[in-house]
Amino acid sequence: MADIIKTATREAYGKALVELGEKKENLIVLDADLAAATKTGMFKKAFPDRFIDCGIAESNMIGVAAGLATAGYTVFASSFAMFAAGRAFEQIRNTLAYPHINVKIGATHAGISVGEDGASHQCCEDIGLMRTIPGMTILNPADDVEARLAVLAAAETQGPVYMRFGRLAVPRVFDENYKFEIGKGVYLNEGTDVTIIATGLLVERAIAAVELLKAEGISAALINMATIKPIDKEIILDAAKKTGCIVTAEEHNVIGGLGSAVCETVSEAYPVPVLRVGVEDVFGRSGPALTLLELFGLNAANIAEKAKRAIALKNQ
Repeated sequence: MADIIKTATREAYGKALVELGEKKENLIVLDADLAAATKTGMFKKAFPDRFIDCGIAESNMIGVAAGLATAGYTVFASSFAMFAAGRAFEQIRNTLAYPHINVKIGATHAGISVGEDGASHQCCEDIGLMRTIPGMTILNPADDVEARLAVLAAAETQGPVYMRFGRLAVPRVFDENYKFEIGKGVYLNEGTDVTIIATGLLVERAIAAVELLKAEGISAALINMATIKPIDKEIILDAAKKTGCIVTAEEHNVIGGLGSAVCETVSEAYPVPVLRVGVEDVFGRSGPALTLLELFGLNAANIAEKAKRAIALKNQ
């Protein structure tokens, strides 16, 4: 049996920046004194003259990024999700999004899987914050393959992009032939009884949930939704019509993230039962990442159980 490859998406982010730096002489990377953790240190080592450490000052970093972008540079600005989305929200809204400035935000250490750093650093609200900003693109890759492709795609996209990466090493879901396109969901499995729509770290666990359901004779479709905004409404409505019920799965608050985006889509166009797997509107806590994922129900068993409940609602 082949070994399972596990890599943190933040690692893929750092490597992709180096790859881009070799192709784009106008690429500049900024960081907020966290280059070793966000993995932008890889770019710093390769291109020290195109790397700027802005210190522990995310709001100022976004302003610097905006200034460089208006001078014609492609800019990636990096920090932990809690600080990138939270501390610098005003600057992202007013300085980047409002004038549609070409800056990419690399937000690492998102979600419960930050682990021992605890609730203060476990950002489960960032997708919700970024979704409310007009013109913002939000990418949440499932593994290192998709993370690399997301970074490369973001560099070719005009305007602000928020990219969400994790601290935890996660199993590889996709092979090197995988095609990534911003704004498009992808069917990973066809099914007739229920559709699971997953994003980020929960995709691998959703794949396991499909197998659990299969063992019980339940046919589950599975969609990988790496782009949270603009959300792929077409594939969501296709799933709603094919299976009649949906379960969403994300490492984020059940309010404001993928689950909310799916609920908004189906309620307006083709109402079906939608149940959400995510952090149930509570703060995190300190502990080993894998233990916390189980504690908060971010696992295959809970996804499968929600799928059975969704089917029951559909059949009422």
